[in-house]
Amino acid sequence: MTRTRVKFCGMTRVADAVAAAELGVDAIGMVFTPRSRRCVAIAQAKVMREAVPPFVDVVALFMDDDPVYVQSVIEAVRPDLLQFHGSETVADCTRYGRRYLKAVAMGEGADAASALSAHPRASGLLLDGHAPGAVGGSGQRFDWSRMPRRHAQPLILAGGLSSENVGDAIAAARPWGVDVASGIESSPGVKDAAKMHAFMQAVRTADRKRDEA
Repeated sequence: MTRTRVKFCGMTRVADAVAAAELGVDAIGMVFTPRSRRCVAIAQAKVMREAVPPFVDVVALFMDDDPVYVQSVIEAVRPDLLQFHGSETVADCTRYGRRYLKAVAMGEGADAASALSAHPRASGLLLDGHAPGAVGGSGQRFDWSRMPRRHAQPLILAGGLSSENVGDAIAAARPWGVDVASGIESSPGVKDAAKMHAFMQAVRTADRKRDEA
């Protein structure tokens, strides 16, 4: 049976993180890069981390941040995965000894081929709709037909997803997982319970259709 993995990103409130877990998400993301509107304080992230139940991964997102700061977040929050959204090299990503995801900017016609091969040690690659050098979570999408159908690592689709289009995205790109932030929010960092529920329902419906095809 097909099951597309789901990550809800940009969590800033304990209640939203708990609600996401109850809906069956595979992971929640916390953004720590100060340039993001969804940046969460370490103290608040620690509270959320403790509230997340077992079998739901906590992902800490960074973008060209100072290694000392990244290490301080790792020690305080104890994330299961790191996610890098900037121009980080393999050495930058692996220096912490943690499993990581690397985001690949697909916006403005960016060529993802070299980026896809640049991080062979990444646990997965996240193809996002933002332009190179821009911050994710902007709600921008890219042409899903540009997403490779097969790759050595799991590919995660992000950028402009919502309950209205995630089914079409899954059918077109057949990703290992999907990642959403703005599409389940009432404002940056504030999740909408109805939108979260609708998104999960749309993903599961798309999975059933894939199995029936």
